[in-house]
This record gives sequence, C-alpha cells and structure tokens, in this order.
Amino acid sequence: VQLQASGGGLVQAGGSLRLSCAASGRTFGSYVMGWFRQAPGKERELVAGIIWSSGSTKYADSVKGRFTISRDTAKNTVYLQMNSLKPEDTAVYYCAAATLSVNVWATMAVQDFGSWGQGTQVTVSS
Repeated sequence: VQLQASGGGLVQAGGSLRLSCAASGRTFGSYVMGWFRQAPGKERELVAGIIWSSGSTKYADSVKGRFTISRDTAKNTVYLQMNSLKPEDTAVYYCAAATLSVNVWATMAVQDFGSWGQGTQVTVSS
C-alpha cells in the first residue's frame, strides 16, 4: 500500500484546509483509513478514521464538529476537511491504512496501522 498525503500549509486561526491522501497498491474494501497528527514533542495521535467500505467515521474529541473525513472510492482518495482551525491543530498530519477488524476500529491505535504516508505540515497562526 502506498499513501501520498498533500494539502498542508499555513493558515490563520479560524481558517480551513483540506488534506488529501491518494492510496494505491491494492483494493481497499477491507481497510480502515486514518488521519493522525504529531506535534513537536508530542506523541502521534488519532484525528479521524473511516471504514473504506461503509464510510463509517470516528473522530478525536478535539476535532469533532470541526473536521470531516471522507473518501472517494473512484479516486482511491481520503480527505480531511479541517474548518475553524486553531493554533493547537498545528502538527504534521499523516494518513495511514490498516486491515479492518473489530479491534482496530475500536482502538484506532497507531501501532495497528502498517502503511503510512509521508506527512504534510499544517501550521495555524494565531
């Protein structure tokens, strides 16, 4: 599985960005896709996840109501629409893929995701 993330940049607080993650290398019907982020000095954390086949989603509490994860099955692309951005959203954002299971979907743990994109920097200025 190859993942290519893009769309990061510098934005003022309150602004919006849309990240894209182009996936290739196999069919993704049995996969869960996730967006994670890592700020300097902090551990990588889940932002949002989506089950490729059903479109079911889940979010970290810190982004609920502001971020939306979606996927375009025809384009093999996952998106993260980020609205009402805050300085604390500043981080490197990574997309990742994991084989779907009940446990993986329940925990969305970093260690369960075996395929990662290269990361894209998001910087929110105050």
